[in-house]
Amino acid sequence: MEIRDLVHGIIAVDPEEIPLIESRQFQRLRQIKQTGFAENSFPGALHSRFAHSLGAMHTATQVFDRIFRDPVKPHFIPTDTLDRWRATLRLAALLHDVGHGPLSHTTEFAMPEVRLLKLPQEVPVADPLRKATHEDYTLKIILDSPLTQLMETSGSSRGFKPIHVASLIDPTIQIQDDFFSTSQGDHEHSSTEKIDFRPILKQIISSEIDADRMDYLRRDSLYAGVSYGQFDFNWILAHLTYHIHQDKAFLCLEHRALYAFEDFLLSRFHMFLMVYFHHKTVVYDEMLAQYLRSPDCTYTLPSEIDGYCQTNDAHLATHLAQSSNPWAQRMIQKNPYRMLIELHSGIPASNQNAAQEKKLLTQIAEDLRTRKIHFLQVTSTSELSKYFLRPEDPIFVRYDNLYQPARYIPLEECTDLFQKYAQKRTISRIYVAPEDYQQAKSR
Repeated sequence: MEIRDLVHGIIAVDPEEIPLIESRQFQRLRQIKQTGFAENSFPGALHSRFAHSLGAMHTATQVFDRIFRDPVKPHFIPTDTLDRWRATLRLAALLHDVGHGPLSHTTEFAMPEVRLLKLPQEVPVADPLRKATHEDYTLKIILDSPLTQLMETSGSSRGFKPIHVASLIDPTIQIQDDFFSTSQGDHEHSSTEKIDFRPILKQIISSEIDADRMDYLRRDSLYAGVSYGQFDFNWILAHLTYHIHQDKAFLCLEHRALYAFEDFLLSRFHMFLMVYFHHKTVVYDEMLAQYLRSPDCTYTLPSEIDGYCQTNDAHLATHLAQSSNPWAQRMIQKNPYRMLIELHSGIPASNQNAAQEKKLLTQIAEDLRTRKIHFLQVTSTSELSKYFLRPEDPIFVRYDNLYQPARYIPLEECTDLFQKYAQKRTISRIYVAPEDYQQAKSR
């Protein structure tokens, strides 16, 4: 089967994947917007998690084929092993977002305690009393739902199980077999020890340069009508490879694409600042959070999967329309709080003014309280990278030329971008009701 996509053109779907795509659990993603409330600022941003998930699968496949099936590169992995890994990776990318709630991240406030999901024992849960996340629902759907049987059928002829798919999404899941390992040697690596390829396959799903980001940045920027998320995808793709370090395979970027990678990081950073953190998107997120915290809020997301599959954006909108709660009505009537002030911190040129900016926000908030003007104060924080929070999954850069053998250098030693943008960028805003705006402004 082939699917036409605005970003990728033709997306090929294997016959074994069709039942999964047509399942109720996956089709639900058609009714969940990829960018939540962003349509209030960017009217074209109406695309769905369904389209993004297909795009992520296609992108992951492109990355895999470039790394492992490029005929120019020497490989020591049997073809049948590569076929199993490729099929497993495709489903991990396809299903990585299957657990998202209505409006994507926005409704995680309404999720129950994770213990109520009764996740399979293969999924470690350190704190059963914490709120569930969309990742928890994703693992539940993959490992313990009607979709699980479809995956078992799909994987039986191709040599993988649902747990292998889930293990590429959640790194804490332990695999009891050597599914992701191979013990054959090659010309470059004389060792006959087993080499674990799970790290690089996980990195293709989730890392500083993963299929998820490489799809949603291009997709979100296209539908929003902005250029911030555009980057040189083809050049990065053409220079991806792997490096074996301590008997594990990790993602590696050939040095010619290092500047394209830096541009990729900046593209994502700017998308957060300019699109995902747009002031109108942020205030709708905050109004929904206010409603979900209200004593009269009756909206919750069910812990059992059959009920959860009935929740989508329309389900939430219907609930809000039927509620008399003022926050719910503001969202339905498109009457949001209005931004009174916006301050940016973390910009090097204004670091010296950080204390003054914080003092100004405090003064404005206190003045509004004194005058009994209700307000919302929201802080949005973005950072260039969380790469250093994943020391177990390093990325390498390969340097080679005619005069010396290839050298593999840790990514952080090859670029100073992490240091230049080490400081988080914070956008602090105060919003007031539109009917109070003029009074609040005349302080």
